Amino acid sequence: MDDRALLKQIIDRYEAANFVVNRRLNAMFRELMPHDLTVDQFTVMRYLRTRDKSTSSELADIFCVGKSSITAIINRLFGKNLITRLPDEKDRRVIYLALTEEGNRLCDGMEDKIQVLLAKYIKHFDEQEALDFITTFEKLAKEMMQS
Repeated sequence: MDDRALLKQIIDRYEAANFVVNRRLNAMFRELMPHDLTVDQFTVMRYLRTRDKSTSSELADIFCVGKSSITAIINRLFGKNLITRLPDEKDRRVIYLALTEEGNRLCDGMEDKIQVLLAKYIKHFDEQEALDFITTFEKLAKEMMQS
């Protein structure tokens, strides 16, 4: 098999597996969400949790969506008292977003549920398989972030 054919086969296998994993995980995550929270809203909350604060422009860039989409998510999260808006001290035009205490509590509970859910699948890998998988997946993520 030549290099192009092998690469095509690898990409096809990746796309097929990625489709199944993403569809199933999204469905399972939706079932775990409180009834008034979407997976997209929770994903934004999880990102904010990794930062002290973030701007809506940064969120739009990170999630590769338009500012109007992020604004809708932010407004809903703000309305649910899950995030707060913090004006920049030096430039009042800049508004930072951060999780509220309620947002942090919700993230804690959801992350526990997600850990339990994913552990049901990861336990089928031995330690070295799991480490090899995550190392390779992180390498793919790093390559994508650099391009």
